[in-house]
Amino acid sequence: MTSETAVSTPTAISSTPTNRDYYWLRSFVAGGVAGCCAKSTIAPLDRVKILLQAQNPHYKHLGVFSTLTAVPKKEGFLGLYKGNGAMMVRIFPYGAIQFMAFDNYKKLLSKRFGISGHIHRLMAGSMAGMSAVICTYPLDMVRARLAFQVKGEHRYTGIANAFHTIYLKEGGFMGFYRGLTPTLIGMAPYAGFSFFTFGTLKSLGLKHFPEMLGRPSSDNPDVLILKTYVNLLCGGVAGAIAQTISYPLDVARRRMQLGAVLPDSDKCVSLSKTLSYVYNEYGIKKGLYRGLSLNYIRCIPSQAVAFTTYEFMKQVLHLN
Repeated sequence: MTSETAVSTPTAISSTPTNRDYYWLRSFVAGGVAGCCAKSTIAPLDRVKILLQAQNPHYKHLGVFSTLTAVPKKEGFLGLYKGNGAMMVRIFPYGAIQFMAFDNYKKLLSKRFGISGHIHRLMAGSMAGMSAVICTYPLDMVRARLAFQVKGEHRYTGIANAFHTIYLKEGGFMGFYRGLTPTLIGMAPYAGFSFFTFGTLKSLGLKHFPEMLGRPSSDNPDVLILKTYVNLLCGGVAGAIAQTISYPLDVARRRMQLGAVLPDSDKCVSLSKTLSYVYNEYGIKKGLYRGLSLNYIRCIPSQAVAFTTYEFMKQVLHLN
């Protein structure tokens, strides 16, 4: 979900009012819808990831698949979607901002600073990811708190109550930004390498095998886009590489976000202390990379839905 899905041929782009009007809004909607569809598809896996990352006492002795079966038994089927409402409120603007920011940052780096090629994909992707995080972080904080709750042990009754409680008991407005630093540090390589990997694979594929891997866009035949199965493959590879690089920072971010909910929250007050504590207490495989296999499983379907939906929305909204 973190890349362009179209490559234009060197033809003049129409400048009619129809193509110009509300372009930013149509782009915003396309990115938001793509993000929501992708995240809804993998919501159960996201819930399990949070439970495993933060060593929830009810599930910390279980693996990925056993947790997936244990949650419905303990909390019902909808337990797999706990926190997903807050996720949808967050992911729509997150996906929308990320796609819009990526396009704008690419133009800025190219026109103002003369930076182009692969490096400007990496830089623009990192900046877009961090911009989206800053704008939507409080919603991600609330979603994590709701997803960590187990039936019968609820600290929050819903999204509004979670916002109210965190604001009153955890330092006001700044309480919503606990763990922001490791999130930004983790997002920079994650979003950057996602854009970079997908964009590079896409451009190489369309350059060397345009007929085999590409097809004309339905709203603009002059624009060549990737076929669906190629989007699946490229998105999966990009997500896997990005996750592997940034995953330890994601673990630290979650533990810092959960804060007072965890019994060992006093040991997770900064990025370096959290990483050190998790490594010393649980090691690399069961600590810093606990739940990584789940992310690999999430990667392909998530990217498939995101790229396919975004491609569809771009054509429906005449963005190519």
